[in-house]
Amino acid sequence: MKSVITVELPQQSYDIVIGAGGLAQLGPWMQPLQLGQKVLLVSNPMVFRRYGDVATAALKMAGFQVATCILPVGERYKTLSSVQKIYDTALAHRLERSSVIVALGGGVIGDMSGFAAATWLRGIAFVQVPTSLLAMVDAAIGGKTGVNHPHGKNLIGAFHQPRLVLIDPQLLQTLPPREFRAGMAEVIKYGVIWDAELFQALEAAPRLDQQRYLTETLLQEILTRSCQAKAHVVSQDEKEAGLRAILNYGHTIGHAVESLMNYRGVNHGEAVAIGMVAAGEIAVALNLWPAAAAQRQQALIQKAGLPTQLPPGLDIEAILASLQTDKKVKAGKVRFVLPTQIGNVTVTDQVPAEVIRSVLQTLQTP
Repeated sequence: MKSVITVELPQQSYDIVIGAGGLAQLGPWMQPLQLGQKVLLVSNPMVFRRYGDVATAALKMAGFQVATCILPVGERYKTLSSVQKIYDTALAHRLERSSVIVALGGGVIGDMSGFAAATWLRGIAFVQVPTSLLAMVDAAIGGKTGVNHPHGKNLIGAFHQPRLVLIDPQLLQTLPPREFRAGMAEVIKYGVIWDAELFQALEAAPRLDQQRYLTETLLQEILTRSCQAKAHVVSQDEKEAGLRAILNYGHTIGHAVESLMNYRGVNHGEAVAIGMVAAGEIAVALNLWPAAAAQRQQALIQKAGLPTQLPPGLDIEAILASLQTDKKVKAGKVRFVLPTQIGNVTVTDQVPAEVIRSVLQTLQTP
């Protein structure tokens, strides 16, 4: 099975290719893009150990000259100092404006590689080869690149679209179960904000907490429908002037949780899951959607093995303060993406602080 989804953009459209065994065809897929010969492959030690040789061989087979930059694993390394290492390697290997950076890894590697590509020589091409479910369905698509600031997630960044996103589902076979569950949070997000049929397909699955319980057909459907949703939204709103804001469902409180935890103990998908539960309860409190729908969402999140309560000891007032540094704050008001039904959401800044506080209190770990 192979799917090709095009992200239609005014400046330069690109394809998302989904197919088993795709990594070995990386070079041939890149050849028609009319890129220069020099490639900088950015990865982390764990991913490169498993897939670096295949990716490098595929690139060399297509005539590319390959240099590598290996960065540490983890969200806490998503910093300007890590991007500096990419710059140093780019300089050492004389990357030119026709050169390309290839990100082989999860969302952290993709975000940093994309930001380096956006800023090296005022912008060079880059290609996303996501190796985690979260990156495959979300982070690798749409051109959001960047790094974290000590006081907030992704506060430093740029929009820089990839020239190609190559998704090989076989790479998920070595993904740790916790990371697979993190990706399922973003998949559930698409079901809530856009695709009620995807939500129902997830509800019908016996288990969602490990890849081995998913059929090949269901995994392909999850990848394809999630990527179609992201591509459709990005095609209509490349730089988050309107519609694209719905992709932040669960991320407003989620980012605050991640930041306050110093990106330790809770990963991005887990934080988003908590944020979705919170957003759902806020929507119920504001009479935007029924409690039964919130319960369906919570049941699906639990089936995916994701948390539905705040980490122990997290201060609610600190969360409320952190929300004020969110990128989506406008005129001092925090914008929330809130569900109105399964498959549809609204964006509002009319959420009273006392409602947020009350909901967060219900999510505190006993």
